Order: sequence, then structure tokens, then C-alpha cells
Amino acid sequence: MNKNNEQSLEWLNWLTLIFLAVVWGTSFILIKKSLVAFSDYQVASLRIAISGLAFIPVIVWQFHKINWKKWDRFLLIGVTGSGIPPFLFSAAQTEISSSLAGILNGLTTIFTLIVALLFFKMKWDKKKAIGVFIGLIGASIIILYNNQVEGQFFYAMLIVIAAILYGFNGNFIKWFFNEENPLHISAVSLGLMGPVALVMVLTSDFTKVMRTHPDAMMSLGAVTLLALMSTVIASVIFFRLIQKTNAVFSSGVTYLIPFVAVIWGVLDGEQFYAIYFACLVLILGGVYLTRK
Repeated sequence: MNKNNEQSLEWLNWLTLIFLAVVWGTSFILIKKSLVAFSDYQVASLRIAISGLAFIPVIVWQFHKINWKKWDRFLLIGVTGSGIPPFLFSAAQTEISSSLAGILNGLTTIFTLIVALLFFKMKWDKKKAIGVFIGLIGASIIILYNNQVEGQFFYAMLIVIAAILYGFNGNFIKWFFNEENPLHISAVSLGLMGPVALVMVLTSDFTKVMRTHPDAMMSLGAVTLLALMSTVIASVIFFRLIQKTNAVFSSGVTYLIPFVAVIWGVLDGEQFYAIYFACLVLILGGVYLTRK
């Protein structure tokens, strides 16, 4: 491959990263709008169910090409990436702002590195150690400050747990599915989650909410967009990006996600404290050092 082709591929990787940042940065405000009519439980279940249903044609079409011997690993990817985190984010955003959720999501890169160092044989060095320390300090300050002002420590920690799960998810994809078709990874991992989530939706008061809540259609539209864009389309692109680069580069999408989330939050009238920005700089500064 010549130098021009290499540069073109590098630019394509960065443009892909920016696209993912915009899509995923918008997901926090979409969760907020989904919660207007639905409970956090319903928002997460709907997100997974719609995503799973969207991938059924792909599973049928590609059934004989999918490596079903890895079903347990597909399930692991589904649980850590699309199974548990949606419930954590929806529950957290019943109390914390979409801006804060987006900022704390920036820890994904740091936890991706920590998981890679502890479990996937990545080499440790001083800059990475300093980056992890700085990033975690920034997160600790913003969580403690928010708890002092709003008393929402528990809900903020739900985002941290989701970021840890994303850290495992990114490394699992690189470790177990580096040569796998990214469409297969997305379709099967979400397809395995979808039926369970659909049962959860149908056994809730979803139909009653749709009949009685004045904003039900708006919330349903928001969660549908969340599922199709942030989960279905973005997951396929993200898995492919991990294969072409690595888990740490791909999770670098979290550089831009917080800024997109903050912009949407401010436009929606959320309060944004100056200390949030300072902590965001610390978190992203830590992310920068971990990727050096």
C-alpha cells in the first residue's frame, strides 16, 4: 500500500470517528426525550428490542455465513455493549442531565485501556499511567461536585459502570472477532438481546402509555431514532473501525461525544457548571495521554 492510500485510509478512519461522535453524542438527548413518556426500563427495552428487530432480516439473509460456533462470544458482546449499558444510561438520566451523562461517558477510553492492560496483554508505560490518573481525578471531581449540588452520586456511578462495560466490550471485539464481518457481530449480538427486550416491553404498561400519554409518539420517535442510528447503524460502523484500527483508537470517539452531548444539553436548557468544563478537560487530557 502506497503512502497516499495509507493517508486516505487514515482520513477515512478519522471521519468515521467524527460521524460516530455526532451520532452517539446525540444519543443522550434522545434518551432524555424518550424518558418524557416512558420509564427508564421501557426506554432501554425499546431501544434493544427495536435494534434486535431491525437486524432480523440480516440474520436470515446471512444465516449460513455466520459463525454460530461463537454464539457465546456473540452473547458476551451483546450483554456488555447493548444489553446492560442501555438500562444504566436510562436509569441514570432519570436524575442527571444529558450533558453530565455525555461527559462521564468520556471515561470509556480510559476504562478500555485499563481493561486492555489488565486482561489483554497491552504494555504499560508511564504516560498511560498518568493519563489514567488524570482522567479518573477529573471524573471523581465532577461526580463528587454533582453529588454535593444535586445529591446524585448513585446515578452518576451508573454511567461509570456503563463505561467499564464498554471498555470490556471494545477489547472483546478486538480479541474475539478481529476477522469477523462487523455486520454479523452487530446483527447476532443484538439479535440475541432483542427477543428478551421485546418481552420486557410487552409485559410492561407500554400500550397504556401509548394510549394515554400526550407525548408518547414523540418519545417513541426519539427511542426509535436512538435504536436505529445510535445502536444499529453506529454499532456496525464502530465494530468495523475497531477491526481496522484498535479498541483504544476506536474508543477515542469519546473525545467528541461529550462536546456534542453538552451542546444538545445547553440548547435544551440544561444547567452547565463551569467546573463541568474543567473536569471535562481533565478527562479528555487523561484520554489524550493514554493514547500516546
